[in-house]
This record gives sequence, C-alpha cells and structure tokens, in this order.
Amino acid sequence: QVHLIESGGRLVQAGDSLRLSCWASGDSFREYAMGWFRQAPGKEREFVAAITWLGGRTHYADSVKGRFTISRDNAKSTVYLQMDSLTPADTATYYCAQERRPVQFDGGFDYFATELTYASWGQGTHVTVSS
Repeated sequence: QVHLIESGGRLVQAGDSLRLSCWASGDSFREYAMGWFRQAPGKEREFVAAITWLGGRTHYADSVKGRFTISRDNAKSTVYLQMDSLTPADTATYYCAQERRPVQFDGGFDYFATELTYASWGQGTHVTVSS
C-alpha cells in the first residue's frame, strides 16, 4: 500500500500563489497517474487536476483551469499543484490520490475526475484563502 503525504497548505491572501506537494512511498510512482482533489467545508470532495504517468497529459476542473498547474517529478516520487490567483473559493483541504491500476493511457477527463479511479489517498493539506 502506497503512502501519500501532502504538504504546502497554509493561510494566504486572495491573489497569492501557493504550491502543494505530494510525495509517494515505494518505487512504482512513475507507473501511475496522479490526481488532486479538494473538499471545502460542508461540501463534497471534488476533482481539481490529474496528470498521466509520464506527465504528458493533464486535465483540470473548469474552476481552476488557467490558474492551477499540475506537474510531477518521477525521480522524486512527487506530484505538485501550483496554484495561482487564489480566491476564497479555493479554500479547502487538498488531497492527492494515486490511480488504482497503472493503466498507462490517457483515459480522458471523465476517467480522471472520478474518485473510483484512485485507490490511495493522502491525509490532506489545508489551504485557506482570505479576502
């Protein structure tokens, strides 16, 4: 069972930037697609972004497209979420997740946006954006 550890969440001002990191244990990180989800207080968890196993394809929720960038460093077993132009609506706990099976193809937005695609989840890192 892989362990995912997120970091980087903190209190920021609207308009600020923040980079989240998620490190994965084990030595098979490069085989799996990775995703970021978030859950705001009182709301269901929602998809934010995903990246294929080699990093060649990415997918984003409409609410973050153009502001957030997902990337990965397979040598460091780490996936990142660069968040720019943050707004109070981005306040949430952010979770990274690893694909259930290393299918190693781009399944498209619908594939990556569903939680069932992922089997391993981190504990989350909290981001608060003040106005």
